[in-house]
Formats: sequence, structure tokens, C-alpha cells
Amino acid sequence: MIAAARCVKRASVRTCLLLGVALGGIALADEYPSRPVRMIVPYAAGGGGDIVARVIAERLQSRLGQTVIVENRVGGGGNVGAESVHRANPDGYTLLATPQGPLVVNKVLYGQLSFDPDELVPVSLVAAAYSVLVVHPKVPARTVAELVSLARANPDRLNYASSGSGTTAHLAAELFKSAAGIRVTHVPYRGTGPAVADLLAGQVDLMVSEVSAAGPYIRDGRLRALAVGSESANPLMPGVPSLSETFPGMVAMTWHGIVAPPGTSPAITGRLSAAVKDVVAQPDTQRRLRELGVVGLGAGPIELERFMRQERQRWGRVVRENAIKAD
Repeated sequence: MIAAARCVKRASVRTCLLLGVALGGIALADEYPSRPVRMIVPYAAGGGGDIVARVIAERLQSRLGQTVIVENRVGGGGNVGAESVHRANPDGYTLLATPQGPLVVNKVLYGQLSFDPDELVPVSLVAAAYSVLVVHPKVPARTVAELVSLARANPDRLNYASSGSGTTAHLAAELFKSAAGIRVTHVPYRGTGPAVADLLAGQVDLMVSEVSAAGPYIRDGRLRALAVGSESANPLMPGVPSLSETFPGMVAMTWHGIVAPPGTSPAITGRLSAAVKDVVAQPDTQRRLRELGVVGLGAGPIELERFMRQERQRWGRVVRENAIKAD
């Protein structure tokens, strides 16, 4: 009240209005949250994005003092759930927890969306699940260089599996093909499970898979790991070189972010971001994420916004150059 009174005496009406908005935002953040928070996952229950969201949501409850409900709203390659959050009230009680598809890929992949993902407000870059380039043991290549030489000598003879057109597995493999200058045939599946199953059976030759899906089969010798998709050695796959050692700057991963509806105040997203960062930093959370083949990050809104901008450019170029369309 004192600040408002002084404002009326000393400043313009516009300045007073801005001060009022700022003070209102601070008050709102102090009261937030006062009721349960919904975290929309735009993919089916049991998948990687759903499991990571539930790990975070469960631990956020004690940090925020409110129930955090995970709701799966599937369809349209993640677009249905993302659109529902885009249309939600910007009060911090409806959030989107998702891998990168709806945030940075779908806008160029689908050509036209009924919402603008660029308008969603960044909250946290929660975690990253780095990929691994694997081959069936029948493939006579033990290094990335040997695989590239084999593919160049036999154009279109090798094939690779993906979990579907436009998925991270598909786009990462196309990025690898472009960097290596090779021709390998794409065999899309409906999901990671069927793709890995046919790779294990030798029906397809190779795949860029998440560590969590391929890891058990690498350890028992049923698949051979040639490289991980991180910029340097990945602690989840000790002894396996990175793709960037052969192709500098190449990174292949699925990352998980949390965003809010357009217009959500910085006071609320800041509170949420701090809570997520604290949760991700806990040893129990880090251990659980590692069990899932995921590296916990907990980076804030500025880092997520910068990262999404880079990812949009990178994957948009891959989609356009390879004329990739959604299933």
C-alpha cells in the first residue's frame, strides 16, 4: 500500500500499472500453489516421457505442498496434449511435461498446427536420455568408421529401425546418414518395443535407440553398441565412444522439458523451476533417473529457451532436407 501510494504521487499512470502487475505477480507467487497441479503428458502411460514425468511429479508434491497429478492426453504425435496446455489458463496449475517432439519438431514435421508451440513458456529442462547407435551382431562392424565404410560399399543394402516416422530415433538416424554420407533404408515401426524386437531378431541391421531400451541387450551381447549420442563419454555406457568423436558436434538424445501456457507469469515459472531443480538434484531422484537410462539436469527457463531454439533449428533442418513427414 505504501509503495502504491508513493507511486500515485510521484510517477505516471503507466508506471503505476506496471508496478501493480509486478506486485500482483509477487503476491500470486507467494500464494502459489494453493490447489493441485496438473502435469499433462502428451503420450501414453508407461513410455519414457510418462515415467520421467511421474518420477518428478511424485517428488514435487512435498516440495510444493500440493498434489501433482499426471494426466496422459494422447494423440497427434503429442499435439493433442500440447494444444490442451496451450489453451489452459496461465495460472501455473496446468503444465506440459514432454519429450521434445511437440516443442521443437512437430511444427515443421506436421506443416500446420492448431497451436503455436513457440508460445509455450519454458519452465525446466528436466533430463536427457542419450541415444546409442547399435547394430545386430551379424553386421561386420565394430566401430562407427567400419559401419560407415560398410554402408558406403553397399548403398541401400543395410536398413535401420525407428520407433516411427518423425521420432527421435528416425531423425537421429537421418542426421547420422547425412553426416556420414551413406544410404541406409528406413524401416519405421509403431513404437520402440517392436523396433528393438526386430533388431534383436536380425530383421533389421541397426538402430539409434535410447540407452534404456537397448542397454540390457548390449550387456548380454545380443546387440553391439558402436557409439553414444552424447557430446562426450556417457557414464551410463562406460567404454563406448561418442558419435561426436567421429562427427564433431553430433548429439542424439531424447530430452524432457516442462513448459506452461502462454502468459504464465515469471514469478510462477520461477517458483516451479526452482522446485524442479531442487527435486532433480536429490540423490534419490538422480539414482531413479539413472535406472531409467536418463541423466537428470534440472536446468531453468533461460537454459530451456536457449536449448529449444537450437533444437528447432537443428531438427527442422533435418526434417526439411530429408522431406520427412509424420505418419
